[in-house]
Amino acid sequence: MPKNNTMTKNPIGVMDSGVGGISVLRHIHALMPHEHLIYFADSAHAPYGNKSQEEIKQRCFAVADFLIAQDVKAIVVACNTATAAAIAEMRAKYDLPIIGMEPAVKPAAAASKNGIIGVLATVGTLKSAQFAALLESYGRNVEVVTQGCIGLVECIERGELDTEHTKQLLAQYCAPLLAEGADTIVLGCTHYPFVSALIAQIVGKSVTIIDTGAAVAKQLQHKLNAQSSVNSSIEPATILFFTNSQHTQSNKVIETLWGQPAAIQRLS
Repeated sequence: MPKNNTMTKNPIGVMDSGVGGISVLRHIHALMPHEHLIYFADSAHAPYGNKSQEEIKQRCFAVADFLIAQDVKAIVVACNTATAAAIAEMRAKYDLPIIGMEPAVKPAAAASKNGIIGVLATVGTLKSAQFAALLESYGRNVEVVTQGCIGLVECIERGELDTEHTKQLLAQYCAPLLAEGADTIVLGCTHYPFVSALIAQIVGKSVTIIDTGAAVAKQLQHKLNAQSSVNSSIEPATILFFTNSQHTQSNKVIETLWGQPAAIQRLS
């Protein structure tokens, strides 16, 4: 149902288990620079990948309720694990567009020359029914090699994008994919694009790396167009970050990942 025009200037809410979804936020802002954005980093509860499905749903509902109280006109669940665990229930509960993530198995299968694709993701995403369904739909004619990346989200949450420890973890997790001959690697977690340059160094120029952030931004734009709720104003957009992180460096990490000074509110 088309929204009232008074809704067009309302912000878009973007949520993640932590700061990883800022990679998606950047794509959204690049595509729709006049849309006001509110980002919620649920860093106090990151990572979601080691939590039960019920715990993840509870966190998603709590964050969505917070965003809806800010009068958002749409919500992007910029987290693969949260999408897999809670997106169906969120769409049933809330009466506004809710866009989720999914590992890009389909475009990876299309991009691969040798039919072997690798997926780097959290254990929670790889165990999900949604990921199993993706493999069933798009992985039939390719070999899919998966690798759970324990500890990598935590490194990125701390802003450790170029440390020896992060490099060692990435080398460890990419090695099995390369050993199986993968020529295409899917970044199956929104945190991972922030270390994509390191991954590219490890896997070499012959391996294609696929990030789904741009596709999600386009899907959001499509949904807003369908509801006539695109912001047609040419005023500069406001981008506001909320975080419940307990780390003293959390503001610095957010600004580093966003790439510029940011308006950040810390919640208890």
